[in-house]
Amino acid sequence: MSTLTNLNPKAAASLEKWHAMVASKDLSDIEAIIHPDAAFRSPMAFKAYQSAQAVALLLRTVLTVFEDFAYHRQLVSEDGLNVVLEFSARVGEKRLKGIDLVQFNDDGLIVDFEVMVRPFNGLQALGAEMGARLGHLLPAYKAGA
Repeated sequence: MSTLTNLNPKAAASLEKWHAMVASKDLSDIEAIIHPDAAFRSPMAFKAYQSAQAVALLLRTVLTVFEDFAYHRQLVSEDGLNVVLEFSARVGEKRLKGIDLVQFNDDGLIVDFEVMVRPFNGLQALGAEMGARLGHLLPAYKAGA
């Protein structure tokens, strides 16, 4: 892992847009930085959710679930197409920490967005809230469904 200066310029532009959207809590233009065939890998599901529509739906929803959300550190892979974003948040009374593993293509579009969360009780609270809001919609987006 290396500094952000090694980030592919198009990926850097998309990451900057991502941070601006998160800061404003407005993901209305999120599809502009997501590849149509992107995947979202949830800490609650073994199989990925597939399509830009699924990724956008999940990211928009989790942004409304998380309280006190903040990013803390960013790390970049040597190839300049992958970033690790460390974050903290709260779901109800449960505090959690996690990372977003974001992979971009050469055009700067997100092709894979994977989330890891700890501790387990924070993950459970997140999963319960996301399931209550999206459980009826998500099976249609499972890879291989």
